[in-house]
Amino acid sequence: MDKFVVEGPVRLEGTVETSGAKNAALPILVASLLTPEPCRLTHMPRLRDITTLARLLQMLGTEFQWEDHTLTLATPGLTSVEAPYDLVKTMRASIYVLGPLLARAGSARVSLPGGCAWGPRPVDLHLKGMEALGASIAIEQGYILAETDGLKGTDIHLDIASVGATGNLMMAAVGAEGTTRIQNAAREPEMPALADFLNAMGAKVSGAGTSEIVVEGGTPLHGAEVAILPDRIEAGTFLVAGAITGGDVTVTRCIPGHLTAAMAK
Repeated sequence: MDKFVVEGPVRLEGTVETSGAKNAALPILVASLLTPEPCRLTHMPRLRDITTLARLLQMLGTEFQWEDHTLTLATPGLTSVEAPYDLVKTMRASIYVLGPLLARAGSARVSLPGGCAWGPRPVDLHLKGMEALGASIAIEQGYILAETDGLKGTDIHLDIASVGATGNLMMAAVGAEGTTRIQNAAREPEMPALADFLNAMGAKVSGAGTSEIVVEGGTPLHGAEVAILPDRIEAGTFLVAGAITGGDVTVTRCIPGHLTAAMAK
């Protein structure tokens, strides 16, 4: 689509349902790599980033079945541990595969989001955290090469409360032996959503949504079903659109507690 053409003004009226949140769906999709059993994800948004990540997971050995906005997927066996640059460059969230691959296979080869580009890497928090868990990390020709003989639980303090690093380390820690504490963890709603999915798979994660997440690692994981968190940005956009047109808009399948700042306005 090249452009949107909007004819206005018009008063918006009616009821609209919020879609699943892409930023919650992406790490949950990747977390399915931690088990060979099928997982069922409902309210999955069918967006380009989702289909791109699905292509990457297929390259790793994941099998998919779509039915409207429900996605059933399973990775009975990993056929690769490489996330190539051609896919990673189109979506930075591909770095999420690093933790689950280390936890399940003990190795990963993941392109840096910027390839061989010189300068500070936006994934340093991910790499430092994986090293703290016991992985050896090397950078060669724009790729992260990670290996481990077995991840070990530890205390990790994030310099910045990064959503991506928090989620990646949470998934890696599920496969580590012992207790991991992620301090200064991101508190966005996507983190409790990921923790809920991991716990549904049999993991032991507590504290998600606070600044300290505790993971008791090493428990066997199985398949699970989860509904993807509603997208608070989309819900807020619908509400604002109703307000600025003097409309009468009802937004369903949203979580008002995630919209307090917007609703206060």
